[in-house]
Amino acid sequence: MGNGWHEWPLMIFTVLGQCVAGGFIVMALALMTGIRDRQQKKRVEWTMIVLWVLMGIGFMASVLHLGSPLRAFNSLNRIGDSALSNEIASGSLFFAVGGFWWLITVLGKMPAGLGKLWMMLTMVLGVVFVWMMCRVYLIDTVPTWDSVWTPLNFFLTMFIGGPLLGCLLLRSAGVSGWGMRILPVITLVALVISAVVVLLQGMSLATIHSSIQQAAALIPQYGSLMAWRMLLLAGALVCWIVPQLKGRQPGEGILILAFVLVLAGELIGRGVFYGLHMTVGMAIAS
Repeated sequence: MGNGWHEWPLMIFTVLGQCVAGGFIVMALALMTGIRDRQQKKRVEWTMIVLWVLMGIGFMASVLHLGSPLRAFNSLNRIGDSALSNEIASGSLFFAVGGFWWLITVLGKMPAGLGKLWMMLTMVLGVVFVWMMCRVYLIDTVPTWDSVWTPLNFFLTMFIGGPLLGCLLLRSAGVSGWGMRILPVITLVALVISAVVVLLQGMSLATIHSSIQQAAALIPQYGSLMAWRMLLLAGALVCWIVPQLKGRQPGEGILILAFVLVLAGELIGRGVFYGLHMTVGMAIAS
């Protein structure tokens, strides 16, 4: 039994990767549809460097998970056949394509039409990246991972953290407007769905066991850990929404606090996910 904290490099990689994918979609949509002022657009483009810094931190953390970081490129040896290779390849492609778009754009060398197409391609690559993360853990010999809850939790992290990260960076660039009010609604809906998933997944654990192990016994603190996760996420939403209910936009400091709370909550959830690892063993029933 354990709580999965020993997999902290993968926890950081997956949570940051999913938040960055969601954050890029938010900011790209803002650039394509809602920002007309040239100077403001430039500020938004420059603030997007935060996305690529976070993505770089995620990849550095993932390298620490390897037995020998110097052999990290070996993880790409079986693209098409290995879910792990596909995950690293899709993440690297998202990182490279998005980062290259950003560099050309801030240098003022990106044609407007091509820039929109490039952003749309990067958005698609971000979604593919998150899906490839899911595929790594859909293993038929690990019944606690091989279920609908894995892709649901991974994409819900994208919908919980992505809009908040995008809002934080847009506010840092001075963007405001009615479109910004939609973002906390997206996160709120994702949080409600996530709470339902927690309850249903918790009930499903009681039905999974091998001849030597009960899934429900892997993390006896499942309920309390998930309660803390939900409280942290709810606290982030309160920080984000309450100022708007009072007729003003939340400040950057409040949004940073909210994003830190989201990261903390999602890292708890991801730690629980890794702690639920169990193999089929001699027999499995569910």
